[in-house]
Amino acid sequence: MKIISPVDGSIYQERDYANGTEIAAVLAEAEKATPLWKNTSIADRAEIALGVVKYFQAHAKEIAEEITWQMGRPIRYTPSEITGGLKERAEYMIQQANQALADLEVPGEEGFKKFIRKEPLGPVMVLSPWNYPYLTAVNAVIPAIMAGNPVILKHADQTTLCAERFKAAFDAAGAPVGVFNFLHLRHEQIPSIIQHDSIKGVFFTGSVAGGQAIQQAAVGKFINMGFELGGKDPAYVAEDASLPNAVENLVDGAFFNSGQSCCGIERIYVHKKRYEDFLDGFVSLTNQYVVGDPREEETTLGPLVRASAAERVHRQVEDAIAMGAHNLITAEQFGPRKFPYMNPAVMVNVNHDMQLMKEESFGPVIGIMPVSSDEEALEWMNDSSYGLTASIWTSDLQRAIAVGDRVDTGTWFMNRCDYLDPTLAWTGVKNSGNGCTLSTMGYDHVTRPKSFHLKQ
Repeated sequence: MKIISPVDGSIYQERDYANGTEIAAVLAEAEKATPLWKNTSIADRAEIALGVVKYFQAHAKEIAEEITWQMGRPIRYTPSEITGGLKERAEYMIQQANQALADLEVPGEEGFKKFIRKEPLGPVMVLSPWNYPYLTAVNAVIPAIMAGNPVILKHADQTTLCAERFKAAFDAAGAPVGVFNFLHLRHEQIPSIIQHDSIKGVFFTGSVAGGQAIQQAAVGKFINMGFELGGKDPAYVAEDASLPNAVENLVDGAFFNSGQSCCGIERIYVHKKRYEDFLDGFVSLTNQYVVGDPREEETTLGPLVRASAAERVHRQVEDAIAMGAHNLITAEQFGPRKFPYMNPAVMVNVNHDMQLMKEESFGPVIGIMPVSSDEEALEWMNDSSYGLTASIWTSDLQRAIAVGDRVDTGTWFMNRCDYLDPTLAWTGVKNSGNGCTLSTMGYDHVTRPKSFHLKQ
């Protein structure tokens, strides 16, 4: 396995893929740890999980540098993945474990005691992507561990060092052997592991095609599965929106992490009364971005993860231009770029005949359309095979709720976007997946209900 850094095209690290003997050993260790970890108290699990968080905070600087080298996010942002999002989500899920895993008492007739207990599944496999390598992993790893499940983590090749960091964190925290494990795997090795008798759950974050492959690999097994897949997340700027707030947050939502975010903003619909003013503000703020070496503190827009990814986004832009779209950002404003580095693109005169407005871009490009009403905005927002998040920008709370009730999406925002609040369920509809992570509801997917019906 070779990690080709998008920073400079060099081989950053090399690793060997696991062989059959190593895979069998990890599966055996996870299976052996299952009864021990199931019978470990929530308080003791929490102590270890908090030790994992402590490890990450102590090593945040070097981990941030590793993220930048592995997938190209500017160094000014990478530390916050560890000191911000990972810490916030992990600590919240740890704090909620007692409540989320508590027995559900059921009132019954005299002489009976009835309750529902949430039991761990057993060893689960977590497959995580490269774009937010720690945030996507922690969403599944910490709840699974806190619920009493041993975990086997397989990370994307591009960020495979992150799996090793998780292992180091659990070791430093004193986790028993077999409770947390990782494997470096080729894609073709994964189906046989999913089919192994010991694997009781699979949780995948990645592309729609990847999710379909994982689902196919589990055919014939009745196990818990969760999928967080792609997105083509829309925003609607209503006529009563605060434009400075909308512009600031939507530019960030579109271009943060070079647009490589499942819940990033990929299309914007603006009420025609505010359209021109919104465009002026959006372009002005976009022009303040600095495209360049992500190791430099002034850089705000680094490379895409690989040249092929940038080429795919570029084709969307060029195809849209051929169909009549116009890019408000010119190469002269940022200078020539060599893939995987890519200038931002703000596209107008777009429509839903263009792939740019229909298919996930996963790059620093945004299409913006004028609309005349909430109804028209709703029509376009729902015209998608995806449904991860969507947002409205308005001063009217009741309007936001009314529109949100009709949008096919897992999360609905008002006056914010591109954020995972650990207190809320993180889920998608349509091709954005199914299942749930985060919030107390996230624990339902890493446990199974067991009913106790006791006659005294």
